[in-house]
Amino acid sequence: MKLIPALTYILRATSYGLLTAVVLLILVPDLRDGNNLSFNIFSPVNDKPKPISFSSAVAKAAPAVVNIYSETIENDTRYQNRSIQRVKLGSGVIMDTRGYILTNYHVVRNANIITVVLQDSTELSAELIGSDELTDLAVLKVHATNLPVISVDENLVPLVGDMVLAIGNPLNLGQTVTQGIISATGRTGLSSTSYREFLQMDAAINDGNSGGALVNSNGDLVGITSAQFTRLNPQTNIQGIFFAVPYKLAAKILQELISNGRVVRGWLGVSSQQYNPQLKGFVIGSLTPNSPAHLAGLQQGDVVFKINDQEIVSINHALDIVAETDPGIVLNFSIYRQNNLMTVPVKILEYKESRK
Repeated sequence: MKLIPALTYILRATSYGLLTAVVLLILVPDLRDGNNLSFNIFSPVNDKPKPISFSSAVAKAAPAVVNIYSETIENDTRYQNRSIQRVKLGSGVIMDTRGYILTNYHVVRNANIITVVLQDSTELSAELIGSDELTDLAVLKVHATNLPVISVDENLVPLVGDMVLAIGNPLNLGQTVTQGIISATGRTGLSSTSYREFLQMDAAINDGNSGGALVNSNGDLVGITSAQFTRLNPQTNIQGIFFAVPYKLAAKILQELISNGRVVRGWLGVSSQQYNPQLKGFVIGSLTPNSPAHLAGLQQGDVVFKINDQEIVSINHALDIVAETDPGIVLNFSIYRQNNLMTVPVKILEYKESRK
């Protein structure tokens, strides 16, 4: 009779053991794989976070960033007109499968020979398609197939504080990546004429970076790196102020140069430093003699609040409308003059450097 209770006890213990084993297998899946975790079940779990890395963005964008070597042959009168070869270093960005490359104008200015070196060390001869001095941009073309093209996001709007990466070939050290943030933004119209219209950022730019790519953490093009801030006082120690042409402006210049070999801008011939927030228009400060504005009858002090029924939100906005208008087109300027509402038609002419 004592055997039955003993068997009952053994069966009950065995059942508990099997139940415990099943629960452990459910709770600790690694035990099913024979990983011998019996001594590590209660060990501390390694929950160390993965380090932040932008390697995927660089891997996506870097193949489309090229090195550019422009050679200029000059005659030196000091040595019986002996020819001297000068080489300028820069970077470029492949924008199109047809071989169009954006770079800075100053990189290829007056160049006799332009050589493009791809990331895989392939060397290609390039021809200059066109250039634009105001934005310091130039378009090159190489004859090659299967070229890597930079990724772009047409809906991208750069914001102050966005993280950016600058990719280029500083000091001919080889392709290099620097990191920073966008410090300030400008506008993206064809009227850009100075640093204030560009993106300002603190990703380091050195000789050789000019014309390279500024990308975001997704590897999409944000802008074309352009220049370091020019110091008016050489004794002033300025750090972390660098510039890039925003992508949307660069894309407009690219298409203009491919189509026309130059950028055609409309010209009005006025200057303004004041925007009237009550009237929502810019105040004409001065007019260039014989300019479209002067010939049409616009006057100093006029407040322009609409151009072709388009409301003006800033002085730069108005200049962009004019700059992006084809020469010969008539724009209707809605103005306030001494509290009187008027509409003045103005025939836009082509902007030329001599008319600044």
